Amino acid sequence: MQNIENKTAFITGGTKGIGYGIAAALVAQGMNVAITSRSQESADKAAEELNKIGKGKAIGLEADVRDYSSQENAINKLLDKWGKLDLLVANAGIGHFANIEELTLAQWHETIDTNLTGVFYSIKAGLKALKDSKGYFISISSLAGTNFFAGGSAYNASKFGVTGFSQAAMLDLRQHGIRVTTIMPGSVATHFNDHEPSEKDAWKIQSEDLGQMVVDLMQMHPRTLPSKIEVRPSMPG
Repeated sequence: MQNIENKTAFITGGTKGIGYGIAAALVAQGMNVAITSRSQESADKAAEELNKIGKGKAIGLEADVRDYSSQENAINKLLDKWGKLDLLVANAGIGHFANIEELTLAQWHETIDTNLTGVFYSIKAGLKALKDSKGYFISISSLAGTNFFAGGSAYNASKFGVTGFSQAAMLDLRQHGIRVTTIMPGSVATHFNDHEPSEKDAWKIQSEDLGQMVVDLMQMHPRTLPSKIEVRPSMPG
């Protein structure tokens, strides 16, 4: 088992849901984590809560995954503070679900720019630092990245793209000692798409479950790579 204490992580969209669950699990293991949000206030508030957990430290950074220079600036702030980047988690995402006749151009572009281009911008901005550390890149795709559904044209396109992009990147980057894993969750109890989690979501995957998965991946011996992981609730809702 690899010791991950004092390693550093950069998590896009880390103020709630899956991103926050991953950040909390890593901080509890002693990793230092930078979480991003398009709102500095939200990032600071989430980082304050993370800093109550224990061993590791957290900082909140304002950044927009749709803007490459914004991603570069955020990565550089992490490097200025901690000097290295061991893990980059491309988690930020949105969902617009509508019949193709009703889906607007703005909704299409926002979905693709956030969910797909944002993943490319994130790894591109952090690539040199990950090469230096022989680090880890994890993208959060979805079971919707291999399973299409009515009303999901934009979301399916973005997540099919994330899955394909990440797996191709895995083949490109492993020659540099960088591991790449694509995590593809099904139903998760989060605030995604303005959902308010409740007791009715107890059957779903919880964000802390995915946090534990990322800890397990980080602790795994680097000779072994689970390159694509599909995750489902054990029982249907």
